[in-house]
Amino acid sequence: MTTNQLFALFSDLALLLVLAHLLGALARRFSQPAVIGEVLAGILLGPTLLGHEVSDFLFPSDIRPMLTALADVGMAVFMFIVGLELDRKILRGTGRLAATVSVSSILLPFGLGALLALLLAEDHAPDHRLGFVLFMGTAMSVTAFPVLARILTDREMQHTPVGGLALACAAIGDVLAWCMLAAVVALAGGGGAGPWYLLLLVPYTGVMLWVVRPLLRRLLAAGAGTARLSPAALTAVLAGLLVSGAVTEKIGLHFIFGAFFFGVVMPKESTERLRADITDRIGEVSSHLLLPVFFISVGLKVDLSDLGRSGWLDFGLILLVAVSGKFLGAFLSARAHGVTARQSAVLATLMNTRGLTELIILTAGLQLGVLDERLFSLMVAMAVVTTAMAGPLLSLFQPRPLADHPLVPAARDAQPPAARH
Repeated sequence: MTTNQLFALFSDLALLLVLAHLLGALARRFSQPAVIGEVLAGILLGPTLLGHEVSDFLFPSDIRPMLTALADVGMAVFMFIVGLELDRKILRGTGRLAATVSVSSILLPFGLGALLALLLAEDHAPDHRLGFVLFMGTAMSVTAFPVLARILTDREMQHTPVGGLALACAAIGDVLAWCMLAAVVALAGGGGAGPWYLLLLVPYTGVMLWVVRPLLRRLLAAGAGTARLSPAALTAVLAGLLVSGAVTEKIGLHFIFGAFFFGVVMPKESTERLRADITDRIGEVSSHLLLPVFFISVGLKVDLSDLGRSGWLDFGLILLVAVSGKFLGAFLSARAHGVTARQSAVLATLMNTRGLTELIILTAGLQLGVLDERLFSLMVAMAVVTTAMAGPLLSLFQPRPLADHPLVPAARDAQPPAARH
């Protein structure tokens, strides 16, 4: 790297981090997730507001691949933490209600998204039209589990029946969504690997479950009496998640699946303190450096400056399908199980939160060539709007204090044990 490139990279990183922090804090003051402000920071620095000339001057073309590389590492670390924090106990005790609501809140938006893709295919579809249709259906089906959990915590809803039910539904939905996306990526050709490479997914899964997981269990057992991992153990975990991501990228899936699966196979039994230590130590670097770079790198790719009438019409259709499909799928399913209309509306609103998970899926779609830049911009705008809607809608559907709301008998059995106390 030249001196000028290093100067531009370090200056840009400083600008990105400060602006992301300021707008993230501003978003929180308005009861919005920080991700809203951080993505908006990227959009403000991008061509939508400043135009291509100013944006290209601030972020030269030879610097952007470096920012993208940092953003990719941030995605990998985040997906590892999502897999690490995925508690299978939540999935075991959910019952028919959570399973039905979760599946309904995926199937309806998936079907509507696929139909919308057929409408948009003429203007936006790449060569692999089937992959585009399936990807759009998957992208419409996503609920952001981490953002949803943060909203519940901020509003002190995590221990309520509807909050526990929403967490369970989102956890199931996350697993289903990643499986669907993996199938779409494989169908669309992945990263350019030969189709036979996907056969390596079988031995990869076997090695992860029957070799890597026992080694991780032994590694964590060595530090079971303490609350912190040794430097060597932490290095092994970091190296493992990167290698796992590299393997899935090489065999034709996106690297996010390898990072996520490495987090899933981490032993969960009697390792709570060590897993919390991993999350805290890795999460600090991720949340304060890598993820802000990811959010802003996403925003920099968004260009809404020249949509025209047809572009805004496409955005209106995308937003209508995204909101109605997810909301109606969750609301009608909950009502069919006897949940009250108010609590069903709260649940449906929470399931409409897309946030960071949607941005990761959209970025993967752009990198794989399934989405063009124009449709990517519209989908990112949809993700921001649907996430920002959650707070105001929750205040509308639940204006009274939580203590005034009756418990939902149908949801009580669907709660994870920890949410009942």
